[in-house]
Amino acid sequence: MTEIFAHRGSCRLARENTVAAFLAARELGADGIELDVHFTADGEVVVHHDAELPGLGPIRRLSATELPEWLPTLTEALEACRPLRVNVEIKQAEGDSGPELDQSLAFAVARLLASRSEAPNVVVSSFSLLAVDTVLASKPSLATALLVGHGENPMHALETARRHGHRGLHPFFLSVDEALVGAAKAAEMAIRTWTVDEPARIASLAEMGVDAVITNDVTAARQALGRFDGPVDPSPPSKPVDPSPPRST
Repeated sequence: MTEIFAHRGSCRLARENTVAAFLAARELGADGIELDVHFTADGEVVVHHDAELPGLGPIRRLSATELPEWLPTLTEALEACRPLRVNVEIKQAEGDSGPELDQSLAFAVARLLASRSEAPNVVVSSFSLLAVDTVLASKPSLATALLVGHGENPMHALETARRHGHRGLHPFFLSVDEALVGAAKAAEMAIRTWTVDEPARIASLAEMGVDAVITNDVTAARQALGRFDGPVDPSPPSKPVDPSPPRST
């Protein structure tokens, strides 16, 4: 069965990447939640998409006590998402210190998950190969996946992920075809594709055999997969609830 992951929770019902958004997605019938994490200056793993907060600056330069109340820690997010599956994306840092930050955040995520009962339901992903390598080396029992960007060759990425011991690939949905899904199945690797909202495309991806779709519209995905039996997503708000427009996973 193709699973449905709510992209940053239900951003149509609440501010994205918040406890309220995760609870809303669960009520809509999502199988899992996709969320993004960053590191604070004092070593807290927190959930937010962008590296900076408007008016406050980079999250990595702020302490946890300086963050707005609505911004959750990863621990709070995991508790809100229970018992669903969770895709924790380690956001890739930019600049000369990027690799060091990727590795530090990856260590912190692995350490946190090692103590959590939710760990078997979590997959950790990143565009940073170093980050997912670090997670896997730190806690080999965790599921890890390499994210693939728009312009990257997904077949090459699949082989890279396989060689490094990762059991999943998260490609952009337009990059997915039957050849990729077949190669992933042969390598016993999961394909979870981002971020797809069109019902016909979701149905097509499910027919190919992808393991999960990451979507902004849980209701449309459930309808496309013949699983609709719950509440309905509202229409998208006229103005985004979160001031940061979606640009990637």
